[in-house]
Amino acid sequence: MAACYFRKSIASQLSRILDLPPENLIKSISAVPVSKNRQVADFQLFVDSVTGNRSSGHSKADLQLQAQKLAEKLNCDTVVSEISIGSGTVNFKINRELLAKTVLQHVFNDGSEYGIRSELFSALPKRKIVVEFSSPNIAKKFHVGHLRSTIIGNFIANLKEALGHQVTRINYLGDWGMQFGLLGAGFQQFGSEEKLKSTPLQHLFEVYVQVNKAAQDENVKKMAQDFFKKLESREAQELSLWQCFRNFSIEEYIHIYKRLGVHFDEYSGESFYHEKSQEVLKMLDKKGLLQKTGEGTGIVDLSEKGGLSSCSVVARSDGTSLYITRDLAAAIDRMNTYNFDTMIYVTDKSQSSHFQKLFQILKLMDCEWAERCQHVPFGLVQGMKTRRGEVVFLEDVLDEARTRMLQNMASAKTTKELENPLETAEMVGLAALIIQDFKGRLSSDYQFSWNRVLQSRGDTGVFLQYTHARLHSLEQMCGNGQLANINAACLQDPQALSILQHLLRYDEVLYKSSEDLQPKHIVSYLLTLSHLAGAAHETLHVKGSAPEVAQARLCLFQAARLVLANGMKLLGITPVLKM
Repeated sequence: MAACYFRKSIASQLSRILDLPPENLIKSISAVPVSKNRQVADFQLFVDSVTGNRSSGHSKADLQLQAQKLAEKLNCDTVVSEISIGSGTVNFKINRELLAKTVLQHVFNDGSEYGIRSELFSALPKRKIVVEFSSPNIAKKFHVGHLRSTIIGNFIANLKEALGHQVTRINYLGDWGMQFGLLGAGFQQFGSEEKLKSTPLQHLFEVYVQVNKAAQDENVKKMAQDFFKKLESREAQELSLWQCFRNFSIEEYIHIYKRLGVHFDEYSGESFYHEKSQEVLKMLDKKGLLQKTGEGTGIVDLSEKGGLSSCSVVARSDGTSLYITRDLAAAIDRMNTYNFDTMIYVTDKSQSSHFQKLFQILKLMDCEWAERCQHVPFGLVQGMKTRRGEVVFLEDVLDEARTRMLQNMASAKTTKELENPLETAEMVGLAALIIQDFKGRLSSDYQFSWNRVLQSRGDTGVFLQYTHARLHSLEQMCGNGQLANINAACLQDPQALSILQHLLRYDEVLYKSSEDLQPKHIVSYLLTLSHLAGAAHETLHVKGSAPEVAQARLCLFQAARLVLANGMKLLGITPVLKM
């Protein structure tokens, strides 16, 4: 990674003056973000980060003085061509030709590992990580509400995998509980084997609507309870019908996951744990944590002083398990199976209190690894409609994105002749949905708008895809850049330097996202990269320029495209080559 080379060089000089090991200084030296006011510096050191003054409230004047004193002791060398001071910072400008040569060399040599092969990550131990995400409820068509969990979980798993961790992707299906009593009883009354085979989830949805209308009827309630009780006792007829519902559901979900470019290592579900949840209740009882209410409900007291001001219900009065009991059994089972270092649950923020209780009970059960469990909450999407009205199913959203994109591409003057326009529209439409979703903090709710999502200019997934395709077509037209013969003196225009400076920051952006699991840092970085590449493409012409200028520019644009593609893939987007 180019930035590493420069950071190390700056750190070794600083370490002699500050009498600190150079490795302690690396993270304090950061690449300066590109801004409209063309900045002189490429790297900066915040003085308070190395003088231990962060919390001691030093005044701006003090910090300025310290920055000045430190800068006076530093010398320019073959790497650093200029040293200046900013607001509490010492700024370093890198030798311009060395900057161009080093950045391009590292992008080409590191390939898909550019930004990852960085000392920011080298000290981090490789971990075993379990990510539980998506988790739709079986016997229902894939609801649009599960889209966020699916793409966010996929991003987290992609990022952790790229950083060299061993990742297990788990889809924990909602495949157990009283609603299956209702659905089973409903199917016995209103179901058709034929329709179940031809359009399984559509038919089950219709059955569910019918039986729900009658759900207040005492007879229907009784039938539903009986069916679920038989299911819990593993009776053959009920179990086989439920298994049918589950298999058909997974088949249909796999088709949707394929469209989203998502895969899982394990399809698990609450049903796996309804027996093990009985063992959890015994463990809780043995540890003196299980209490019974007057009605016979099993609860765990979570209040600090033991006054039941906060408690969690873990068993119904008839002894059947609940969602949280099954989650406890699943967590313990996964620890035994995977011996994970971290387990990440990706669900909407309404479940935050459920996970707080889950982790708290695990701690009370002396599972010291409860500290390694983490909930990544996300907000709600409002106003997602198709042309036919309010949307419920994810497939309708994917179809709508593809159809609208196809129409936009057909009416755009720049659209190339495509071999498979439908496939391109699908990939661009998905990129649009993902970027719209990842632009803000994950925990924020946001208002959905098709017009904003599918704009070809501005900060959208369509713009990222367009930039990637445009840069790819430049390579098709002019050939690949030959790095060996590059003359770095040809890359001294402000637009070229801005791209190079921006490429320097990639490892810091990846580091930030790997720390807080927020994709917005990578999204913002890629959008800026696309704007910079787009502006440079207008002025730094390859065709018609002198051969060595053309060669250098071609290498620069190719480097920008490679990093753009790497970042898009981490987000779960397949870059298109033509559009």
